[in-house]
Amino acid sequence: MNRTALFIHQTALFVRRLRRLGVSAALAFAATTPAWSQPASTQPIRFIVPFAAGGGTDIAARLYAANLSKRLGRNMVVDNRPGASGAVGVELTARAPADGRTICIISASNTVNSAVNTALTYDLTRDVQGVSQITAAFFVLVVRPGFPAQSVRELVDYAQANRGKLNYGSSGTGGITHLAGAMFAHLARIEMMHIPYRGEAAAITDLLGGQTQLQFSSPLNAAPHLSAGKLRALAVTSARRNNALPDIPTIAEAGVKGFDVTQWYGVITSAQTPPATVKVLADAFAAAARDPELAQRLSSDGVEAVSSAPREFTAHIAAEVGKWRRLVKDAGLKLQ
Repeated sequence: MNRTALFIHQTALFVRRLRRLGVSAALAFAATTPAWSQPASTQPIRFIVPFAAGGGTDIAARLYAANLSKRLGRNMVVDNRPGASGAVGVELTARAPADGRTICIISASNTVNSAVNTALTYDLTRDVQGVSQITAAFFVLVVRPGFPAQSVRELVDYAQANRGKLNYGSSGTGGITHLAGAMFAHLARIEMMHIPYRGEAAAITDLLGGQTQLQFSSPLNAAPHLSAGKLRALAVTSARRNNALPDIPTIAEAGVKGFDVTQWYGVITSAQTPPATVKVLADAFAAAARDPELAQRLSSDGVEAVSSAPREFTAHIAAEVGKWRRLVKDAGLKLQ
């Protein structure tokens, strides 16, 4: 066993002994690596949000930051670093010291960006590692009440009978709702024209006005229009039905086999951060996800609090990047 492996093994054993003795997670965390020893253990943890304040990622990050600050006994500072579709904040994380004191929240959109943006200066599958997935959500395929299709099957039939006449709006070219539509069209073997907007709110306004015919919308944005009868839900995009809309089928079960698009948030850190440090962070995020108050707050926005092991989330990131790269290639998408 080399010195690095021996250190990691001994550190993990030490942390387990501390926990059996009832030592707090904060003290165990400080003991995992020299970078977290006194006086460094009093330094704050930087929680980068690679998008602007007020959005979904920012809200989730601040909820978890407040919870983890109490659990770890360390101040967590939320640092919004928007730019380049989330790339600015991720690059800062990839280049940060590998001491566990810089973490970053990412979403499924970051994996889309990594799959389609050839100008990135980092590799999301190599230069960072997963700490834990922290939320899971879905999109809703919505149409206006007067649209002739009452189901996904009828929508596909309509598209096949009216080639070149079906369009859908998204929050922007290369974004996850754009590629959700592209995946739907590719798997269903239909044609749909993509209409990009500057954000989902603008897209849904034109859907309501009849300028577009369908959209893959977040539950939060779709909910008031569904309740008012101004939009109708045909399906959800996740692999399984969601408790928030239990009567709405998934796109896959409605006939488009293999379709699965979820929106999720997760936490990453530098790829070189010691495994023992990453594990303590992951354990803290898992405990926070089980907190009823935090889970209820996320649930009110149609989001489920979840957790995963670091290795599991790292593999999930790689799988998502690969999925979107295959779609772009197989569907012949032009994203410029």
